[in-house]
Amino acid sequence: MAPLALPLTPLRTSREQDTHPGCALRLPATASSVSTVRAAVRERLGAWGVSAAVCDDALLVVSELVTNVITHTVSDHLECRLSLRAGLLRLEVEDEIRAHTLPASRTPDPDEHCGRGLLLVGAVSSAWGVTDAPHGPGRIVWAELPSRTEERH
Repeated sequence: MAPLALPLTPLRTSREQDTHPGCALRLPATASSVSTVRAAVRERLGAWGVSAAVCDDALLVVSELVTNVITHTVSDHLECRLSLRAGLLRLEVEDEIRAHTLPASRTPDPDEHCGRGLLLVGAVSSAWGVTDAPHGPGRIVWAELPSRTEERH
């Protein structure tokens, strides 16, 4: 089996504190994109030397954020971006068309089968939030994780 080609394209930034240039991946907003994003992020974080524990947390976060775009928006495409700087890994997922409500953590009933994604994101991230996309009607949900295992809570 051939190794996975990295579809993450380098982003050039002007921030001097960037440890690695950021990367972006644009995909259709379909269920199959979750595994594509996970594979690309896993490979990139491995190339950056991010620990397995932090990589696992990042894969959980990116899976939840991509799934939320697919589930809660009518976007045709999404863009996933990641950057590593000053001991902080930042993951962003941008949709094309905002949902009618802001993404928010909720506490589902114990018998519910969904609704825990942003609770999980909050549990493994040092911070997360939502901003409107600077261009167009989309929204960006982002999360930050310490990039070194010893910095985790």
